[in-house]
Amino acid sequence: MKKFLLTSLVLLVILPLALFLPINYDPPIHSVPAKSFDEAIARADILQAKDDDVALYPGCETQVMTHGQKVEQVIVLLHGYRNCPKQFEALGDIFYAQGYNVIIPRMPHHGLADVLSTDQANLTADELAILVTEAVDIAEGLGDQVTVAGLSTGGVLAGLAAQDRTDVKQAVLMAPVFGLHVIPTPLTTPAINLFQILPNFFLWQNDELKANVPNPPQVYPQNSTRALSQILRLASAVRDEADQSPPAVPTIIVVTNASDDAVNNEMTADVVANWQRNGVDYLDTYEFGAELKLDHDMIDPANPKQKVDVVYPVLIDLITQ
Repeated sequence: MKKFLLTSLVLLVILPLALFLPINYDPPIHSVPAKSFDEAIARADILQAKDDDVALYPGCETQVMTHGQKVEQVIVLLHGYRNCPKQFEALGDIFYAQGYNVIIPRMPHHGLADVLSTDQANLTADELAILVTEAVDIAEGLGDQVTVAGLSTGGVLAGLAAQDRTDVKQAVLMAPVFGLHVIPTPLTTPAINLFQILPNFFLWQNDELKANVPNPPQVYPQNSTRALSQILRLASAVRDEADQSPPAVPTIIVVTNASDDAVNNEMTADVVANWQRNGVDYLDTYEFGAELKLDHDMIDPANPKQKVDVVYPVLIDLITQ
């Protein structure tokens, strides 16, 4: 009995302290840029072939739009958590019409036709880092100047590229999820550690509407705690790198939304401040005002709360300026 009580006491003391230990995650970045347009297309075909044996919602496949040759500008568009490439299809079409080559990769475990699938719980930080690395490597063969832009989790991946890729012209982070709105900044690290220890469980986006929440049809209505912990684990690595060293890209654009109730804008501001402190050639920030009442997903035209007539012109101007 005494041994049990002693063990319980030790756990009660040590476990809370352990939750505050730093994440110390080093993303796997093994870049091998495509040396030609033909190589880029061959590698894009391999990336797209990963979708062949998966039952996906139509439009959720990795999308590659090219003009049949290497062009001056190429843009990598990275979708958010629980969504898929369809989220960026309309915006990608606009850039394509402007002469860009465009690649919109599908994140692992995303875009499944069964939006209630539990597969998203298998997402790992390594998978996300590997995906953005390969997407940028492919983009190197599609255009002379590479822009990497992403929303939410995609914004974190754009941040990773900003930190590590000297061959990228600019990184555009839109509502990046460096932390969650519902978790105070000081508790983000303990939350990441806790979610990695606990068994996965799912949280409805809307507890009342559950599967009937009015999302675009390809969006998962549930959050996986394990998937969120992996996304935030990668975000922690980007935050640590931004704190310790200057970014690799010459141009960074950070876009936030004052009415965003999904991500922690305070933590995004900290990353911006660290980049400014450590030195960056050019960094621009833009915040959509609270009066617009934009949803966190300000990109998908199928979002019932969309205001792309307001958002798209601003983003296009920021990216092409």
